[in-house]
Amino acid sequence: MIYEIRTYTLKPGTVAEFEARFAEALPHRQRYSELAAFWHTEIGPLNQVIHVWPYEDLRHRAEVRERAMQDPHWPPPVREFIVAMESEIFLPAPFSPRLGGGQKLGNVYEMRIYQYQPGTIPTVIERWAEALPARLELSPLAACLWSEIGGLNRWVHIWPYADLAERARIREQATKLPTWPPKTREFLVSMQNKILIPAAFSPMA
Repeated sequence: MIYEIRTYTLKPGTVAEFEARFAEALPHRQRYSELAAFWHTEIGPLNQVIHVWPYEDLRHRAEVRERAMQDPHWPPPVREFIVAMESEIFLPAPFSPRLGGGQKLGNVYEMRIYQYQPGTIPTVIERWAEALPARLELSPLAACLWSEIGGLNRWVHIWPYADLAERARIREQATKLPTWPPKTREFLVSMQNKILIPAAFSPMA
């Protein structure tokens, strides 16, 4: 299983129209493969939309995209809104839940993106596997992924919350856990986060 995370930066004020046109075209695209999630940024870099597509492997991705591009209804007519586009391929950590599937996990999602030193991802996975069970007693994890193509040595973890007040409360509780956060700070190069709102049509709504 791989995930393609596509991040589009849009012109200010166009996110709502972009989502409307995407939603109209999406049933045609889903004839070929499923959408796992669609969000727009609320806090962090603004005017971004993030859509996540799962595939069996890179060959499956290529086959699906070739078929989809032959559909006259795809892609949606949104090019006029796009300032920049980024695509990255991620692999799920062994303990990561599956993204998508129609489950409703939260009203807001926090995507945390960590850049680690080269060669340290296997150790990061081990230490996260040890520390995660205690953290999951406080709230669920939506996904935990590491980059394979694109910006390398990236570690992305996505957490759903009912609202930002719940996020603040749970994060305060997590700081009191002796095993959290995982002991990976020595490998960290940089950290960023995004607060995301799911679109009405997102399988992760």
